[in-house]
Amino acid sequence: MKFRDGMWLVREGRMFIKLSNIHRVLVWACFAPHIHSRGGTLNLSTLTLDIEATFDDVISITTRHWKGARNRGPHYELFPDGKQPVNGKITISEVGTTLTSGNLACIVSSNTLSTLMKMSDMSDISHYIFTMHNLAVGESIYGLGERFTAFNKVRQALTLYNADGGTSSEEAYKNVPFYLSSNGYGVFIDHPEPVDLEIGSERLKWYIIYGPDPKEILRKYTALTGKPGKVPLWSFGLWLSTSFTTSYDEATVSSFLDGMKEREIPVHVFHYDCFWLREFHWCDFEFSKEHFLDPKSMMTRLRAERPGLKFCVWRNPYLGDASPIFAEAAEGGYLVKRPNGDVWQWDLWQAGMGLVDFTNPTACEWYVKKLESLFDVGIDCLKTDFGERIPDRDVAWHDKSLDPVKMHNYYAFLYNKVVCEALQKRYGRDQAVLFARTATAGTQRFPLQLGGDCESTFEAMAESLRGGPSLGISGFAYWSVDIGGFKGKPDPDVYKRWVAFGLLCSHSRLHGSNSYRVPWAIDDESTSVLCTITDLKCRLIPYLYAQATQSIISGLPVSLRTMFFEFPEDPTSWYLDRQYMLGDPLLIASVFGVEGEWTSFLTGEVKEGPKWVTEIHHVYSLPIYIREGSVLVLGKEGEKRVVYDYFDGAEVRVCQPVGGSDGRSATVVDEKGGAKGEITLKGSKLTLPEVFKGFKVLVDGKARKDYQTAPQNKNTASYNHPAPTLPATTLPAPPLARGGTVLVGVTSELTPPLVAVSVTIVPIPVVLSLPPPLPIPVLVVPVPVGSANVDLFTLVKPPDPVALGVPRETVLQVPKLNPTLALPPGSGSGVLVQDDSGGAFDR
Repeated sequence: MKFRDGMWLVREGRMFIKLSNIHRVLVWACFAPHIHSRGGTLNLSTLTLDIEATFDDVISITTRHWKGARNRGPHYELFPDGKQPVNGKITISEVGTTLTSGNLACIVSSNTLSTLMKMSDMSDISHYIFTMHNLAVGESIYGLGERFTAFNKVRQALTLYNADGGTSSEEAYKNVPFYLSSNGYGVFIDHPEPVDLEIGSERLKWYIIYGPDPKEILRKYTALTGKPGKVPLWSFGLWLSTSFTTSYDEATVSSFLDGMKEREIPVHVFHYDCFWLREFHWCDFEFSKEHFLDPKSMMTRLRAERPGLKFCVWRNPYLGDASPIFAEAAEGGYLVKRPNGDVWQWDLWQAGMGLVDFTNPTACEWYVKKLESLFDVGIDCLKTDFGERIPDRDVAWHDKSLDPVKMHNYYAFLYNKVVCEALQKRYGRDQAVLFARTATAGTQRFPLQLGGDCESTFEAMAESLRGGPSLGISGFAYWSVDIGGFKGKPDPDVYKRWVAFGLLCSHSRLHGSNSYRVPWAIDDESTSVLCTITDLKCRLIPYLYAQATQSIISGLPVSLRTMFFEFPEDPTSWYLDRQYMLGDPLLIASVFGVEGEWTSFLTGEVKEGPKWVTEIHHVYSLPIYIREGSVLVLGKEGEKRVVYDYFDGAEVRVCQPVGGSDGRSATVVDEKGGAKGEITLKGSKLTLPEVFKGFKVLVDGKARKDYQTAPQNKNTASYNHPAPTLPATTLPAPPLARGGTVLVGVTSELTPPLVAVSVTIVPIPVVLSLPPPLPIPVLVVPVPVGSANVDLFTLVKPPDPVALGVPRETVLQVPKLNPTLALPPGSGSGVLVQDDSGGAFDR
């Protein structure tokens, strides 16, 4: 505690002034000491509280001391997808004034008296606003970013200040001022600056988020700060790195890839770490000619030998002054400066390093152009390393309105945003991916994130195993770890067990510091272990990709998802920090089985929970259990690619269909992430869309062919010419105006809503005349034009793209959708939509 010395005393050199009287309500003016008469309003400090119903079940509280104090940026970018509606109300009673937002209420009473405290002038000392709330008996607190300390944060003193501290300390690379309570609420502190859960400024703003279910809390938190971004399918494969300070050149890279191919271990992404650059030139944009004479030709050759292979290079936001472009950046004003106008520099990492100033729009444009030169060579993605050691004193940013202290943590957001948007511009919104080490609130929009620098020990593996779920609580859907650990050469047992851990994360990378991570550099058995577990990961990729399409809507992590998201009613699940869920139905490294029946993914053995279990597994195995009543769609057995037609040889696996399995389903997506339909399980009745007829179906490990097929998904539109086959239904009230304009857009990564068509309201059905070719899928967003008051939108999704060549006057038959969503008049067309089957659409 920064100010208190225990419960009763204040630390020496601090003055603590407690609120003692609330004078008026709706905007509350809070005073110390207590006011007994008009004269009591003189010569005292005042705090003003603004309490707002932000959206349903979310209330924000802003405490302000002096109104004249500038609220300097940067500020978190909240509601990136638009602000949600709120049904708030205020009631005044004898108890006090109550603000209600959905199921959450804030009651403020002005009747409580406090002890009179001595006052003194506060004008020339540093100001901090201090608040606290009581924890209930047995209450646990989780989150606050990627933290490697004990999973439950109660009784820990933590500073939210991004630092390059490894995984064996209380420091964190990714500090997020959001925590979640086991008592059904979350708290987001709206301050980018370092937080000791104390704020050094004239104001304090925080949000209370009611669930009570943890999934609901996270859904609302990510509605506030942003949903996780989408990553390309190929990124779920195996990444292989050169490692950090090892010696490597083109011959080394070729030998690694050839060695993996000879051993039948697929590599889907190859990563060049820092020494693709020249010494003392970190971090410019030119390959070292000494080690990579013609990088473009090298990548072209390697891709020809291994179709689908992607390439990644290491980046950081610094620029050494030995690089020829340092002068260009300094002269252009693209680097952070000191208050006297000198470029801010230091000698850490490489001599004379400056820092790119991402608060300067011109600097951002310059940086993106430099990145495009790497894309021209053949680079597909970027590891955005560093970004934690950002100066917060003796520094001048281009944007003079920004507070340097706030910029320390917020720099991570700007850095990753600029790089991610550069990749999106080049490759498309759904094909951009980072490998980012630093983050803050909102950075989940720019995936993906890797764990910090960990030692090559079992203890450090446990530290990482705590860090991944901790970050997932903050709305980050994807996470990876250095397989084998980063620091030091791993013992073979550590490497082989870490292979299983790393490949059962959403993303998997072999990477180290001063030693290689190719398996034959460890021992012979490591090669076969890596081959076996990588084959397992490849089978899981269709399942993981489908889970990812859900995560960008819900905000839930694909991995590592802590147990209490799925089983909040089980008290034990709040204390399990060495096992996790991989998506909804897969339990990884189980030592505690929650209530219900669990089927081993590898052996088919069934275990009954709840109970603690002890199992012995060799290095080719580990406890992976499938939840009762689950439906999984797995990739083709023996397929080592990650991007292919998933309808060729896919397998549907159903576990324990009788009992509590009513309504379970699995969404099947194609290689572009488009939802192709649902496989549903109700009791023992299994229904597959007709397009999945060729799938192999296993129920409790036995082949089954008596499943039903549905002609089409219940939430898809039928495209018929000339006669529709679905019954026509009206759109729910309020009705569309008799005329107007709609936007019809396709959901590709490059094409926004692009063609305007007329809509005419006629007796049922609604008929749209669309110019060919018909976009598939189609998002129809009525928007107000002139006097037309159009405020409904609905989603239309065909079962397959067979109608691309339809004639001009196509009749689009719109069945009833549930739910039909409504937007207020004047809303923009940038809307994120999900239908009942979980199909996610970008606009």
